[in-house]
Amino acid sequence: MAAVDSTQKDPTSVALPGLGRALISAGKLTQKTAEDIYRKSQISRTSFIAELTGTGAVSAADLAHTVSSVFGAPLLDLHAIDPLRLPRDLLDAKICQAYRVVVLSKRNNRLIVATADPTDQEAAEKIKFTTQMGVDWIIAEYDKLSKLVESSSKSAGETLDSYTSGGDFEFDDVAIEESNEPADTGTSEVEDAPIVKFLHKMLLDAFNMRASDLHFEPYEHHYRVRFRIDGELREIASPPIAIKDKLASRIKVISRLDISEKRVPQDGRMKLKVGPERVIDFRVSTLPTLFGEKIVIRILDPSSAKMGIDALGYEPEEKERLLNAIGRPYGMILVTGPTGSGKTVSLYTCLNLLNKPGVNIATAEDPSEINLPGVNQVNVNDKAGLTFAVALKSFLRQDPDIIMVGEIRDLETADISIKAAQTGHLVLSTLHTNDAPTTLTRMRNMGIAPFNIASSVILITAQRLARRLCPQCKAPADIPHEALVDAGYADAELDGSWVPYKPVGCSACNNGYKGRLGIYQVMPITEELQRIILRDGSALEIAEQARREGVRSLREAGLHKAKLGLTSIEEVLAVTNV
Repeated sequence: MAAVDSTQKDPTSVALPGLGRALISAGKLTQKTAEDIYRKSQISRTSFIAELTGTGAVSAADLAHTVSSVFGAPLLDLHAIDPLRLPRDLLDAKICQAYRVVVLSKRNNRLIVATADPTDQEAAEKIKFTTQMGVDWIIAEYDKLSKLVESSSKSAGETLDSYTSGGDFEFDDVAIEESNEPADTGTSEVEDAPIVKFLHKMLLDAFNMRASDLHFEPYEHHYRVRFRIDGELREIASPPIAIKDKLASRIKVISRLDISEKRVPQDGRMKLKVGPERVIDFRVSTLPTLFGEKIVIRILDPSSAKMGIDALGYEPEEKERLLNAIGRPYGMILVTGPTGSGKTVSLYTCLNLLNKPGVNIATAEDPSEINLPGVNQVNVNDKAGLTFAVALKSFLRQDPDIIMVGEIRDLETADISIKAAQTGHLVLSTLHTNDAPTTLTRMRNMGIAPFNIASSVILITAQRLARRLCPQCKAPADIPHEALVDAGYADAELDGSWVPYKPVGCSACNNGYKGRLGIYQVMPITEELQRIILRDGSALEIAEQARREGVRSLREAGLHKAKLGLTSIEEVLAVTNV
């Protein structure tokens, strides 16, 4: 019999990691199974927990519950976490990847960290040494944690390189070719690679976070980037002030703007391909400020025009009035509201409904925000002499059925639009007024005769966008009866059959709100309203008559949304302060 080497370790005696010993104590694994899995992890050079869940010996969910129970640590479902709201730069991404951990928050001098293995002392010591802060563990399922780590740790450059190499993320080539970029840019492209990647990262983040605008703002000693999300500006990044000029030049190059002109405002556009069949348009505006050029980029998603009228949030009676108006062969439909109230999306939703092979549609805008195939769109250019009025005169010689005017700004444009509506064309346009009744008096003040207003305008829609309450965390609000009456509710409505809600805030929303909804005042021009217009009645008279005909004011329409639990009363009061 061969002699046994006394120096060789007994293969049955393995120094199991703490997690393995804990699972054996809890009865989830036998000693032999745990040792076999540990040996496999050593051979394949993977972690014990990765081999454990990969072989199916213990499911990720069962493992997380067991570990939470054994070690008395809180258990968190990572599906409830918004990855975009996790704190940044508290821990190096390489450490997060190596140890499969995610920093959730910071409390005083301690980090709250999600892990699947709280026995990993090496990870704890590494985090403490790197951050000089203590660690409090939160238990999470390993598979969910791994996915979150991969998505969070991937650098902006890696993310964008993967999109670009696959053809899924690229700027419009035409925009670059026709720009003022010098022919020899090889050196500058290498030097400015971080600028390019930073811009790509910001645009991609803004798109994923459902932002409507990006603001790049230089100041004397700092530079900041803000996104407008659900109507509110949020600071997203504070890059070094030294990048402001290079970043502005890069944006100008891909937006076909003059990179040498920094003294006057400029407007441009660019496109970004974010998928095989998904292209997002961006409208770019530059403004010279004391310490550099402020740049605002508005995201124009063409798919927003194809959501359908039901997605806009019209009440059934409001929807019926609007559909009846756009079904008329001629007349003028006006959409009113401040900048950012969703007028463009409403107009394009109507155009999308009207866009049929047998219909000739022409639009004049400054600029065209959404590309709609089948519609003849014209960008007005005041410097070149192509004004709204000039475009409208040309439209009338092009045999149109439907005309859309981006905005009625002056008497000449209003006069041509009204004549078009009176001569067999359906005209859609916008005005900047507070509500529907004041739109008629605004037109009168522009110098339009009452007869022309009464005979052409068939419907006016005033609108606002209010933040929508997060359905996951909204809570009933205890609001006194008197405050509800002051807000605008009638005593008959306060019968206890409903309760108002308030924002709370959770990981899935933005301070208790998620998304926005429309508040509308849809006012058809009836015969009685025409009589008031013809005798040059006031906006107050028009509003009183509209109410008698069942037209809600903007405040009443908003309070109805709050009654349905879709938004808060505070939000309604803020956006309908007319």
